[in-house]
Amino acid sequence: MPEHHSDNCWDEYDWERFLQEQERRTEKYMGLIEKYMDHPDRDEIIAREMGWTHLIGGESREWEDEVESAFENAAPEAEEEPADGLQGCFGFEKHPLYRQAIAFSAELDEMFAGADEKIRENPAVVELHSQTTLAAAKLAAALNDDDIDELGMSIAYLKRALRALTGALDSAVQMRKDALIDAARFEVLRSRIFSIRDGIVSTMGEYRSEFRRRQGGS
Repeated sequence: MPEHHSDNCWDEYDWERFLQEQERRTEKYMGLIEKYMDHPDRDEIIAREMGWTHLIGGESREWEDEVESAFENAAPEAEEEPADGLQGCFGFEKHPLYRQAIAFSAELDEMFAGADEKIRENPAVVELHSQTTLAAAKLAAALNDDDIDELGMSIAYLKRALRALTGALDSAVQMRKDALIDAARFEVLRSRIFSIRDGIVSTMGEYRSEFRRRQGGS
């Protein structure tokens, strides 16, 4: 687990380590589910592999509760502050970066709606859609609080959105190499991806400056 700072505030690197560990555990769990899907002792085997030995022979409700909570431990809780009438609203839905990512995803759907099925199912096209959707999801996680209590967590998720956009750009490049799109359409894709990317980089810089300010830095 990431080490706590004296004021219980994690920076982006603490959160990066935490999220990486959760991602590894999630991948391990999903791999075990796939491997032992039809095994009669599936739950017991998975429990041993995940280190949940106290669940062996337990009730199904207990098993479900453990799986749900196993990936939500150890993160510091943000201090509760008044929401100024915004309770129940999702801040990320109003953020320009998230809206830009969603608009790009919709544009992709429209761009390939009339394409041949072989093109729509091409691995590069599928990956472009997947990485764009992933970027939007990571942006939602990063921008879900108007006040941004956990700046370190937000920066860590912004990094993940940035990596997803890099994957999207790689897919667009592959599509151009395979002549699935012409030069003009590739330029549109590249322009949209770079625009979102630049917005993420700028936001990360703002959050890092604010984090240093909150910690008493320069």
